[in-house]
Amino acid sequence: MKAIQIVKPGELRVIDMEKPSLDAENNVLVKIRASGICGSDVGIYHGTNAAATYPRVIGHEIVGEVAEVGPGVTTRKPGDRVIIDQVTACGKCYACRKGRPNVCQHLAVRGVHIDGGYREYMAVPEKDCYTLPDFLEYKDAVMIEPTTIAVQCCSRAQLESDDDVLIIGAGALGSSLLRIVKLFRPHSIIMADIDQPKLDEALKNGATAVINSKNEDLVARAKELTGGYGPTVTIDAACVKGSLLSACQAAGNATRVMTMGFSVAPDEINQFVITSKELDIRGSRLQNRKFGEVIRLVNEGKVELRGTVSHTFPFLEAQKAFDFVDSRDPSIRKISLIFD
Repeated sequence: MKAIQIVKPGELRVIDMEKPSLDAENNVLVKIRASGICGSDVGIYHGTNAAATYPRVIGHEIVGEVAEVGPGVTTRKPGDRVIIDQVTACGKCYACRKGRPNVCQHLAVRGVHIDGGYREYMAVPEKDCYTLPDFLEYKDAVMIEPTTIAVQCCSRAQLESDDDVLIIGAGALGSSLLRIVKLFRPHSIIMADIDQPKLDEALKNGATAVINSKNEDLVARAKELTGGYGPTVTIDAACVKGSLLSACQAAGNATRVMTMGFSVAPDEINQFVITSKELDIRGSRLQNRKFGEVIRLVNEGKVELRGTVSHTFPFLEAQKAFDFVDSRDPSIRKISLIFD
C-alpha cells in the first residue's frame, strides 16, 4: 500500500509499505478515506515539532471505513464509518492512574511517535474507533479531532458563564476553540489576530469582539474590552514568539492562561507577571477521551463542521498540499487529504 512519510525535516516521500494485518490488540482494519493537515503535521515536516520522531508516516486526524474485524469484535463491523483516536497510553503510569492518558509517561501519538493516517490502511484496537455522524462527509469529519482538542482545552480552563475569554489566534485552532467556547455562553469572547478577514469571520461565528493586534495594542485593548480587569480565561492559540507573554500580560488577576504550543525556541516570560497576578498557567495537550462528546455535539446540531474544510488534495499529492500550506494563502482554513 502507499503511504506518505516524512523521512527527515523538509523531505516528504510517497513510499510503499506492507498492508497491516489484524492481531489480538489491533483487531479492526480501517481503510482510510481522509486525513487532515494540522499545524503539528506542518511542524513535523519542517522539523519544528519537538515531540516527533523520524522517519514518520504522519497524520493524526484520521477517518475511514472499517474493512475487516477480528474475532471477538462486537462494536464494529465492515462498512462502519469511523474516526480513529490518535492517543495510545500505557494505562499504568501516574498520569494514566489520574485519568489523564493524554499525557501518559509513555505516550505514543499516531502520526507523531508511531505511524499515523497518511496511508491506505490502518489496524487499530476496537476501542479506538468512534462512529461518524451519518450526514458528515469524510473530508469534513477530519475536523472532529481538532474539535476534541478545543473541548480538552475548555475542560482544562474550567470555563464558566461569567468568564471573559480571550483567544489569541484566529486560525484553525482558534476557530475550533471559538466553536466550543461559545457553547459555555461566557460573558464575552474576544478574538485577537493580525489577519482582519479571519477576525471578520470570527465575528460572524460568535465572537463578541475582536482585536487586530497588527494595528492595536493587544494587552491594552483586551483590558478595555473587559472593563479594565483583563480576561478571566486567556487561550494562546497562536503559539508564536511573544504570544504567551502577551497572554499573561492581558490576563486579569487570579485567572487562567491556557498554553497549547509546542515550540522549544527560547521566548520571553517573567515570574512577576505570573506571581503578581497569581495566574494559573495550564497546558492543554491533545484530548482526553473527548471523541464521544464531540460526536454527540455534532449529532445534536450544537457544533457544525460542514463547510469548515477550505481545500482538498488527493493524498498522493501531499507535497503539493504542504507547499500550498507554506504559501500562506489567506484562503486556507483547513486542508483534507482525500483517499480514493
